[in-house]
Amino acid sequence: MKILLIGSGAREHALARSLAEAGADLVIAPGNPGTAALGENRDVVATDPVAVAALADEVGAELVVVGPEAPLVAGVADAVRAAGTPVFGPDAAAAHLEGSKAFAKEIMAAAQVPTALAHVCDTLAEVEAAIDAFGAPYVIKDDGLAAGKGVVVTSDRAEALAHAEACLAKAGGTVVVEEFLDGPEVSLFCLSDGRTVVPLAPAQDFKRIGEGDTGLNTGGMGAYSPLDWAPAGLVDEVVERVAQPTIDELARRGTPFVGLLYCGLALTSRGLRVIEFNARFGDPETQVVLARLRTPLDEVLLAAATGRLEDVSLVWDEGVAVTVVVAAPGYPESPSLGGVLTGVDVHAEKDGAAPVDSLPGVWVLHAGTARGDSGELVSSGGRVLSVVGTGATLAEARVATYQGVDRIRLDGARIRRDIALAAERGEVTVPE
Repeated sequence: MKILLIGSGAREHALARSLAEAGADLVIAPGNPGTAALGENRDVVATDPVAVAALADEVGAELVVVGPEAPLVAGVADAVRAAGTPVFGPDAAAAHLEGSKAFAKEIMAAAQVPTALAHVCDTLAEVEAAIDAFGAPYVIKDDGLAAGKGVVVTSDRAEALAHAEACLAKAGGTVVVEEFLDGPEVSLFCLSDGRTVVPLAPAQDFKRIGEGDTGLNTGGMGAYSPLDWAPAGLVDEVVERVAQPTIDELARRGTPFVGLLYCGLALTSRGLRVIEFNARFGDPETQVVLARLRTPLDEVLLAAATGRLEDVSLVWDEGVAVTVVVAAPGYPESPSLGGVLTGVDVHAEKDGAAPVDSLPGVWVLHAGTARGDSGELVSSGGRVLSVVGTGATLAEARVATYQGVDRIRLDGARIRRDIALAAERGEVTVPE
């Protein structure tokens, strides 16, 4: 099957890897140095609906898969569908579920989906009233797209107000203030063809830059799957109470959601609650979820794009996958780019080091990388690489992953050493 995959991050590299393993003929636009080994990279402005639709036609794509959120919100899926090509990804109206947190709250209220209490605020005075009503810790969310970094959770009132003020200063700026939710967080991806929902395996990611979940929020510093501490029946509960009602409500409004509904959840002392919705695969959870999926991914995504998910049954590897992000120095505040990377590919042989993929069950996914003038691999983004390791147990998968991480050299890289450590120690608990 000829597939056009839109995007350039580690999520798209993970998708490309699984699609290539399924035998797909891939064009990745714009792609990265890692995806170049799996298909043909092509330049395109990913948020330009006309350009993406034209490229799909030019390469004869039988399916278009849109990875990032910005192209979806920009209407790329609309343009591709209008041209007659199946596409995995919601149209702009349905992608508004991620594009506006206020809209997501409206949908959840209409569908009776359990979520945090919230106030939508347009002024700083409204924000002050909301945070004083909820009390600390304060949860302040930028209403629009913020690449996973629009949320601040803090007990410092001044910090909360400063973040709110920065969000409100944007054109059309709106802030969502929520009650704080206790309990562990879970990410569950759900495939949708507009009617039918098929869940993938749950994962947990780590947003904070610092070990022990301290410091600033990031796009994600690591993840693992499955979750042996999750309650029995959790996936069925999420489908029944969260995903299916949301998909049904969007269909009722005449904006069917075709693609990936990302359910960000908290397992609280008051039960299951939705933290957020996204309209695409999450990063870095995609890296570990797809590492365990054995059903050919091309067939699954095409079934979703063409309204045939009721025929899909997924098969999973029984092992565990862990991913750890190698980030640029200074990330997330002010990442320093252009650092030379070794240990990733054949260029690593120059200093006598074996590359990561020489380790069994370990591989590297590119996120923010580029080729320098001499062909060397250099950092070009805040999150540079995702190292994925697998094993029969969480402990084995963690060892494999960090062995891979330790083979990579990037001066000043920021790496969390505690990804999935609490789970390995049996320290993750769900409130009664």
